[in-house]
Amino acid sequence: MGNCCLNEIAIFDENLTMNISKETGNNLLEKVIQLLDNARTNIVRSINQTMVLAYFEIGKLIVEEEQSGKNRAEYGLQLINELSGSLSKQYGKGFSTTNIKQMRSFYLAYAKGQTLSDEFNLSWSHYLKLMRIDDVNERKFYEIESFKNNWSLRELQRQCDSALYTRLALSRNKSKVLELSEKGLIIEKPKDAIKDPYILEFIGLPEKSVYSESDLEQRLIDKLAQFLLELGTGFTFVARQHRISFDDKHFRIDLVFYNRLLRSFVLIDLKIGELKHQDIGQMQMYVNYFDREVKLADENKTIGIILCQNKSEAVVRYTLPENNEQIFASKYQTILPGKDELKKLIEGKE
Repeated sequence: MGNCCLNEIAIFDENLTMNISKETGNNLLEKVIQLLDNARTNIVRSINQTMVLAYFEIGKLIVEEEQSGKNRAEYGLQLINELSGSLSKQYGKGFSTTNIKQMRSFYLAYAKGQTLSDEFNLSWSHYLKLMRIDDVNERKFYEIESFKNNWSLRELQRQCDSALYTRLALSRNKSKVLELSEKGLIIEKPKDAIKDPYILEFIGLPEKSVYSESDLEQRLIDKLAQFLLELGTGFTFVARQHRISFDDKHFRIDLVFYNRLLRSFVLIDLKIGELKHQDIGQMQMYVNYFDREVKLADENKTIGIILCQNKSEAVVRYTLPENNEQIFASKYQTILPGKDELKKLIEGKE
């Protein structure tokens, strides 16, 4: 073998070694960074957890001290004012009378073990929001879902504002409502993942404004993160305007998602105005196509959701088979409704 070839082989080996070393170095760096990031996250979580537990214990001490006073209301106010002044001098900010009162309220709200655990896994800001929820079952539901889905305070606020618990509870029997407060939302079958109505206030379209289905679709894509939050746990985005073709005919499915928990494709069709039986038939065709041509053998049947402004429950009921577990029609609203309005919406179904 000539010297030229030997030199080329040597250069190749050197470059390969350098590339492997570089790749190994990058992998090592990524692993170290991940360890440090995880450590910092755990430190922050541990600090938050320790502080929340401390605030709970402070609240407990205040309540116990109040109970030994002769005039509880007057004595309690004096106690809080004195405690606030002393702690503020020693520790600075964070111990105003308002904050001390919140610690007292926190203990009163959670003194009976009405929490996901005794460890208080959420931030103090989360608990400030949660303890303002009077219904214990509702509060427990939001606490479980916040921890399970790692909701930020903003996400928790949004779910409360959109009355997620009310929407889920009003469409379930008493045993299922109790399950919400004990386990959170458990998704075992397609119907568990469906809401009615869906609240789409984040897209910024007024309730009575004139817009097209393509406008609505674009707004949902622009606010995809918020839409995924509204859809719920396990949803991932796959495609928009997904084309399917057969017999020289072409159709487009507005939005395609996949739910990892259900292991199913989820097709969403957007409709402006009243839902028609032809819309349900069209979705049935889309679902059948995906089941036969797209989904894998070990995946579950495709789910179809038609989002519409208005619908007749009778049309839905008589168009779909009695044992239907694949196709659902849900209303959507572009403003945040109050709980009373939601109750009327759901109870008003035919």
